[in-house]
Amino acid sequence: MRILIVAATPPEIEGIISDFGFQIYDCDQGANISADKKETLDKLSIHTLITGAGMVATAFALGNHLATNKYDLAINLGICGSFNRDIQLGEVLEITHDTFAELGAEDGDEFITIDTLGFGESTFTSSYTLPDSVNLKKATAITVNTVHGNEASIQKTAKRVNVQLESMEGAAFFYACRQMDLPCVQIRAVS
Repeated sequence: MRILIVAATPPEIEGIISDFGFQIYDCDQGANISADKKETLDKLSIHTLITGAGMVATAFALGNHLATNKYDLAINLGICGSFNRDIQLGEVLEITHDTFAELGAEDGDEFITIDTLGFGESTFTSSYTLPDSVNLKKATAITVNTVHGNEASIQKTAKRVNVQLESMEGAAFFYACRQMDLPCVQIRAVS
């Protein structure tokens, strides 16, 4: 089985990857996109891809990489923020649905999603089921260009979208994987 581990930045996966001795391939360091490092563990061929922060960097790096490399599964590992105060700092969750929160239009005080406008879709989902032995809480998320740090902005967003978490890459990861018909799962730790 060929597995691609995707993260925005090296620190998001260094702890996991270093335990297995995998090399990290970093798109932001100007390396050739098709010359990533890999490590084989039993019958698994595991590759890593560092895309850079944000949805644009993630969509481009992942799409470009998948155009010339084939995998059986993609796993997005990273950090996220939480709108839900009951989710503890450091808690690890599986993101099942992720939405581009800013993709749409404003009409006065109302936000109109790209779905409602009829120009596409904004929510994407995991297409891989983790084994029962992986006991992670499931959560929903939004993907944003600017992470929330202002209470008024947090309240406005929480009122408009009913989600638990936010990241800067998740929906872009799901989108690129769906476009390439690649089973995928997203796992994040609250930071």
